[in-house]
Order: sequence, then C-alpha cells, then structure tokens
Amino acid sequence: MLKDEEIKKFIEGKVVLVTGGTGSFGNAVVKKLLPLNPKQIIVYSRDEKKQFDMANTFANSDGKLRFFIGDVRDAARVNYIMKTVDIVFQAAALKQVPNCEFFPVEALMTNTIGVHNIVSAAAHHDVERVVVLSTDKACYPVNVMGMTKALSERVMIAQSREHEGRTAFCGTRYGNVMYTRGSVIPFFIDLMKQGKQLIMTNRNMTRFMMPLDESVDLVLYAMAHGKSGEIYVRKSPAVTIGNLTKALADLFSYDKEIKEIGTRPGEKLHETLITSEEAVRVEDCGEYYKINPEVPKMDMKKYYFNSAEKGSIVPSDGYTSANTRLLTVAETKEMLLALPEVQEELKNWKKKS
Repeated sequence: MLKDEEIKKFIEGKVVLVTGGTGSFGNAVVKKLLPLNPKQIIVYSRDEKKQFDMANTFANSDGKLRFFIGDVRDAARVNYIMKTVDIVFQAAALKQVPNCEFFPVEALMTNTIGVHNIVSAAAHHDVERVVVLSTDKACYPVNVMGMTKALSERVMIAQSREHEGRTAFCGTRYGNVMYTRGSVIPFFIDLMKQGKQLIMTNRNMTRFMMPLDESVDLVLYAMAHGKSGEIYVRKSPAVTIGNLTKALADLFSYDKEIKEIGTRPGEKLHETLITSEEAVRVEDCGEYYKINPEVPKMDMKKYYFNSAEKGSIVPSDGYTSANTRLLTVAETKEMLLALPEVQEELKNWKKKS
C-alpha cells in the first residue's frame, strides 16, 4: 500500500478526472485525494442527485472539487472534459449482472464504447496517466457484463500500444467490494431489517472479497506504477455465499430460514482474477500481482515465470476464488465487523431489539 506522501507526488497540483465519480469508488477516492493538494478533482457522472449529495458531503473542498453532468458514451462531451486533465480514473460502468444480460447493448455502450471514448480523448490530449477499472468477471466471461469489461481491457491495451511513451494506460481487476451500492451485504441487511427471509443463490458459490479502501489502494498503486497495458490484481481472500450468509445472520442474531434459489442468469460458480493463459505473464509485486500485456514481438522468456527454474507465481489453472484462501465463518464475521457501515447497522439493530 502506498503512503500518502508517495501518492501526493503524483497528485499534487494535478487535475484528476473520476468518471462514474458519484459511485462508491468515486466517493472513496475523492476523500483520499482531496487532502493531498490536487489542483482540481473533476467528478463526471450522469446522476445530478448523487452529484448534489456528494457536493454536500465534500462541502469544505475549498473549490478543488468540480462536478460535470455527462456520459462516457458521449465522445464530444468526454473530449471537452479531458482538455485540462492530467490523471484519469475510469470507473463508470453498468455492473449489475442481470441488468446487463437483459440490456446487452446498453452495457456495451457504457462499458466498452465508453472506455474507448475515454482512452481516445486521453491520448488526444496527452493525459499523463489513465487507470481503467475492471472486474474478475472479465476473465473467461460468461455474462454480458464480463464480456463488455473484457473488451474494455483490450481497448485500453490497444490504446497503450498506439500511444506508447506519451500516456501511461493501465488497468485493475478486483472482485466484490464489500458494502458497495447494490452489493450482496447491504441487500442481506435490508432483508433482515424488513424481517424477510434471506435469499442466497448457491451456498457453494465463491466470490473474492475486498474492503472499499483496499480497492482504492489497488487503483492508486496502479496509477503510480502502471505502464504499457499492465493490469494489476490485489491478492484477496474469497468466501462462499453460504458462509457469508451465515456470518451476517449470526452477527444480527437472525434466525429466519435461509432460502437457496440457485444461480441467476449470467452467474458463475467461481470467479477468476488471472486466467491460466495470463499466468505465464504474471509478476509478484508483494500485495499485488501485475499481468504484463501480450503484445506483438514480446520476448516471452522475459515473462515466462511459471518455468521449473522460477517456480509458479499463480496456480497453473489461474488465480480464482476457488483456489485462493477461503474465509471461515469466523473470519468473515471479522471482516464484516471491520466495516463502518456494518458497525452502524449493528448499533441501530441493537437499539431496536
């Protein structure tokens, strides 16, 4: 994890653009970066209500925070916003798997064409650094959300080759970020608050788990170190949906029956952060893995880390939520209790009990 002093070297006096900036990541990264003396942080999104709420949250930003209504699908608008920008965090996305399944063209327009618009404008204006946020679902994608995100990674890598040496284009991948909007943890807590039955998809399903602050750390690490189409992954534990559900029910002393309904459209039993094909191009960066890009005329010997001589960096079948460290129910409770949102929910729950 980078220290604030290290991050400040990249941020101080710079104009930072956060697309999809009113989401969970946007709020967290703005909170992290504002004290580090950026020239300006631009929050770009299409939801005026969330921009209004966020402006109130950061009312003491001393004019360093600006809000622009717009959509990454709008190439002209993106190009206009990019004129003064130094650093870009591309976080705008359609992320709900079932919605993307039902509206695939909408997902394509935001998740892929939107990223194309961002990286093209950044290249045109010689932006210093661009980090494209991706997901474990981009590996062996079986759903529209994953397919469009996989394409967005390829768009970023292609642009990094065309624009090499002028703008640093890189990416990050991570799995479930705990207690973000629309995720399973607040969904389960809402069901318990309403006295309803807890509904899980498949108790044996595994998912990577990461607190929000760790996802921000990953993106900032990529910003500081990333170059030439690299993708960064944080080493993360995973949990079965069964253990996650039980941990939440135990914490809230909730004894209603848990119903299992099976996987939803487009869901996988396990997720992957590094594919077996990418495993030969992986470098170990301590808390993170770096996936080097596969480019024409690459010296594969340089990136072949799974040889008998060097030993395997990640399992030969890739880095998945099934072969990473699986959390017990007790460990899952510990991770949940570390979240301020869960602490607040538990406090309110006990008051009502």
